[in-house]
Amino acid sequence: MTRLSRWTAFPVALTLMAAAGSGSLRAQGLAVKAEPPTILTSCGQSPGPTFVKLFLGRLGVEHEMIERATAEDLVARQKAGKPVKSLIIVSGASLKGMGAAGVSMPEELARTAALIAEARKQGVTIVGAHVEGMDRRAQGAAPGDNSDEQSIDAVMPNSNVMVVRQDGNADRRFSIISETKKIPLVLFEKNMEMGDAFGKVFRK
Repeated sequence: MTRLSRWTAFPVALTLMAAAGSGSLRAQGLAVKAEPPTILTSCGQSPGPTFVKLFLGRLGVEHEMIERATAEDLVARQKAGKPVKSLIIVSGASLKGMGAAGVSMPEELARTAALIAEARKQGVTIVGAHVEGMDRRAQGAAPGDNSDEQSIDAVMPNSNVMVVRQDGNADRRFSIISETKKIPLVLFEKNMEMGDAFGKVFRK
């Protein structure tokens, strides 16, 4: 059963409209192509998936956003004869978001691990994304709170391709994962380039 997103009308998504401008878009070793239909979800319950959903809609990519997608969601679709072909997991932890969802970071990590395992079992292409930049990686973090980094570690090294906003890669966090794990990395600079970045991933 589909779980409706509490961020469907999240107003901050509108700020992306004002961020238009020219910038750079780089794809490193992009040989992986994702196909719809796709499930879009979060690891850490940040608002990131809302931004991605906006651009997937513009691209015409068939998708469903499920905030806390589980392995069972993939199994159910496979049994119904409507398997998904790709899975987008947006990394980025929000204590506020997890609090609203009533989940802890350990629960998020366990759910994500099971989801990735099932996706791999079914041959689903996994797209790891981090779209809120360095602000998300440092946002509201209390001393010793590394929940956002845990989210990145859970998703990115286990992806088939990564899409990352460039300023979030200032310390080469994602480039290092790409280089060591041989995972293609698409970097975009401006928010309005996010659509182009995902277009590269889904374009045949």
